[in-house]
Amino acid sequence: MEWLEHYIEELILYHVQVVDGTVLVNEAVRRGWQGNLWHCHLVQHLIMDENPFALACERRECVRDSLYELALRDMEIFVKLFAVKLDNPILMDFRHESAMTKTPAAEQIAALARDMAAAGTPQALLDVLCAHYRAHGLGMFGMGQLFRLSERDGSLFPVENRRQVRLDDLVGYESQKKLLLDNTLAFLRGHHANNVLLYGDAGTGKSTSIQAIANEYAPQGLRLIELYKHQFYMIPSLLSRIKSRNYRFILFLDDLSFEENETEYKHLKAVMEGGAEAAPENVLIYATSNRRHLIKETWNDRADMQHDGDIHRSDTMEEKLSLAGRFGLQIYYPNPTYEEYHTIVRTLAERSRPLAGLTDDDLRAAASTWQVRHGSRSGRTAQQFINDLLTREAPDGETS
Repeated sequence: MEWLEHYIEELILYHVQVVDGTVLVNEAVRRGWQGNLWHCHLVQHLIMDENPFALACERRECVRDSLYELALRDMEIFVKLFAVKLDNPILMDFRHESAMTKTPAAEQIAALARDMAAAGTPQALLDVLCAHYRAHGLGMFGMGQLFRLSERDGSLFPVENRRQVRLDDLVGYESQKKLLLDNTLAFLRGHHANNVLLYGDAGTGKSTSIQAIANEYAPQGLRLIELYKHQFYMIPSLLSRIKSRNYRFILFLDDLSFEENETEYKHLKAVMEGGAEAAPENVLIYATSNRRHLIKETWNDRADMQHDGDIHRSDTMEEKLSLAGRFGLQIYYPNPTYEEYHTIVRTLAERSRPLAGLTDDDLRAAASTWQVRHGSRSGRTAQQFINDLLTREAPDGETS
């Protein structure tokens, strides 16, 4: 098999020549790589390649079938690739501190690069890779938690700089958070769960609750895909890509509402219920809205309406209002009461650095003035008030 050995050597040489130092450094800064950039580059390709073997390992334990034997042959090449020494020693021990170096994706790459470089044999290399598939999954879903759709071609891409919020960060709304949590846990366990609509006043924590759920249960395979209203027509193609993956997906529709002449809600209705193809069992829709019925009701809609015990008879309105009915769980987030608002303010103040010279009475009075001036009493208003206090408390030249 001398021809095969020669082919492998040529392949390795070509790959090293193509990937020069500039490419590696650019990738390192963009992705937050540290250490041996050549090893990071190899690992990035291995864990992002959605090949038949990797997809099979994502769904079940790696078994010694024909796919496994083919993967083991591939590892013979990668043992040689990991043994390559780059001419520039800086690329073998690269150090660069940035926000990206602290991301879970960058830490995964660094750890896996070290383990695979130390493996030494094709079998050990494949064992390390299979263990990674079992622990983290495959491709972008194994590297990220929150995703959006590209406007250009509808492809998914991870959101790197996402909010690291947790449910405990949202003060109050305990019954609402429990309802959302119970539904999500049932979904993760493969039990029956409902699409969820979180509705209520602005700034009360609806979106925060969903993002917190996604952050806390990402290690259990929960992934969040945020969609905008004008992208609803892409949902069928999106579902075809994620329905066979070994993850649980929440399609996140933030601030959902429709004006009189908008018809995108029809795409959403067809996906949620009533379409030709049933929704995948690993996908739910979580939406937030300031309107319970999602659709703005106008006098034009009421023109052909009859009343019988407050039941709408207008076909137009019935079609629009039926969208909200497709959310099996509807959770109301009201504005906090006056006392609840001050509890939120006090809790946020305690979590922040001490506010010099400000008593509880001073804090209460200032918070009351703030919410009157801003015409709103909500968790968002409380946080903005605390931010303002911290900004004014910060010494010259420092940020709070």
